[in-house]
Amino acid sequence: MSELVNLKLELRERKGKEACKKLRASDYIPAVFYNPEGLNISLKVREGLFHKVWLKAGSTSVVELEYDQDSKTVKIPALIWSVDRHPYKTKYTHIDFYGVDLTKEITVSVPVEVKGTPKGAEDGGVIEIYRQTLDLTCLPINIPHHIVVDVTSLEIGDNINIEDIKLPSGAKIDIEENFAVVGLMPPYQEKTEIEAEEGEEVEDAGEGEATSEEGGDSGEK
Repeated sequence: MSELVNLKLELRERKGKEACKKLRASDYIPAVFYNPEGLNISLKVREGLFHKVWLKAGSTSVVELEYDQDSKTVKIPALIWSVDRHPYKTKYTHIDFYGVDLTKEITVSVPVEVKGTPKGAEDGGVIEIYRQTLDLTCLPINIPHHIVVDVTSLEIGDNINIEDIKLPSGAKIDIEENFAVVGLMPPYQEKTEIEAEEGEEVEDAGEGEATSEEGGDSGEK
């Protein structure tokens, strides 16, 4: 097992909007730790310290939370589950940490990353990512930063389905159907022209039906 990224925090005694507002003004970020067993701990962390760890670990690497409680140092593994940001300032406003058991599998959303240049790119093909993330189940320490999809073999009109993707060792995805993850679409201009032609065909067909009905009505009169 690789060494976990360490993040030092402090217990947060006061709660509520005003207390959190004062924390943020003092360069702290209010945070909460919780786990499947129902444990809930209010914490605070220095913004600069968290920023460094967030850039390194992201939402897919386990971090070791460290804080002092009752004259003892507590260390617990967790994922950075969600991060709230200020609407227009480059500041974090709240963090949720989710406690994990390093010996038990967990299901998390992992980003899809495209690798390579498709063969069909020479003909103007455009990559379309249908699934930006995939729900991957594995041990917390084995969560990859991305699920890499190699698209070099794609021609225009081809797709890469979930069953075609090689997952990291020990990881799995519950598959109910073999859905497409990435595809190579025709050039945008070409696709637009095709849609326009199809629209004209529909209009022509509609006009023909209307003429036929009018003719029938005239005969009955």
